[in-house]
Amino acid sequence: MALQCGIIGLPNVGKSTLFNCLSNTKAQAANFPFCTIEPNVGVINVPDERLAELAKLVNPGRIVPATVEIVDIAGLVKGASKGEGLGNKFLGNIRECDAIIHVLRCFEDDNVTHVDGSVNPVRDKEIIDYELQIKDLESIETRIGKVQKQAQTGGDKQAKVVYDVLLRYKEALLQGKSARTVTLNNKDEEKAANELFLLTNKPVMYVCNVDEASAVNGNKHVEAVREAIKDENAGLMIVAAKIESEIAEFETAEERDMFLAELGLEESGVNRIIKAAYKLLNLNTFLTAGPMEVKAWTFRSGSKAPVCAGVIHSDFEKGFIRAEVIKYDDYISYGSEQAVKEAGKMSVEGKEYVVQDGDIMHFRFNV
Repeated sequence: MALQCGIIGLPNVGKSTLFNCLSNTKAQAANFPFCTIEPNVGVINVPDERLAELAKLVNPGRIVPATVEIVDIAGLVKGASKGEGLGNKFLGNIRECDAIIHVLRCFEDDNVTHVDGSVNPVRDKEIIDYELQIKDLESIETRIGKVQKQAQTGGDKQAKVVYDVLLRYKEALLQGKSARTVTLNNKDEEKAANELFLLTNKPVMYVCNVDEASAVNGNKHVEAVREAIKDENAGLMIVAAKIESEIAEFETAEERDMFLAELGLEESGVNRIIKAAYKLLNLNTFLTAGPMEVKAWTFRSGSKAPVCAGVIHSDFEKGFIRAEVIKYDDYISYGSEQAVKEAGKMSVEGKEYVVQDGDIMHFRFNV
């Protein structure tokens, strides 16, 4: 499932440093604008403690985690919507992503230049918001011109829905708000919105890149960002990218855990970002467990059993008969698949079953 989460931000806010920590690839990270020109792509394992716990019981030949694609996109500057800097390339790369991780510089350091001369993450956020909003407004006005007459004079109900959604998006954008702030009332409106592919309608997670002293509780810059996005339907995460790069250098989990404990952190920021990116893409995991492997399989939240069976192999979906489902907590509690069955805790589900995150699945099919 090749869904991508793009890392964006102004130049020199720590995007590539963070990307390197996430992917363990060495994208160039340097103290000058446009260091990243072509987007770097990393396929990253999603941390999932459940796999290790199942492996203790099953003793599989291998453990296969879920993955997510992270894209490091070139830094943006004012005027990108009109092609300034690497604007057109930047906007095109964002359009290809399914969700956005927006990195904001929330640390003071005279040795790291800022393209606008001072640290102000809310201003930085507004610069990128403005450029994306201008591009979306252009797209919306073009679409309005195409559907307005059809919606107002014809009997096309879908055109009327699209037109109404376009007008509400236009109103929000003219007020300096992103499309994601607009509330949609039903599935028809959601369908119309999804087909517009607006840049400011993508799910977003703001990552505040802080110094070591602010890694746990944040600082005044983080609080300013938190206030600025309170009505935006977006997430916020605090990460010290410099610390994360140091953590990535440790060879053992024990060393990493000791370092995190000294800093007062329970989990690395990298792990938290990967998990957040996975959820941002509206993805969940079902599991399979056996002597060959314990494996995490990725599916879109809300998918039914046959669709999830098709994630393993298309024949499973075509010939779907039923799904045998064990809840993760039951598997851990009873210690084996056989013990779960004997306790009557395994359910048999049909085509309408909506698979839940952490379900341990076994599919029956016939082709």
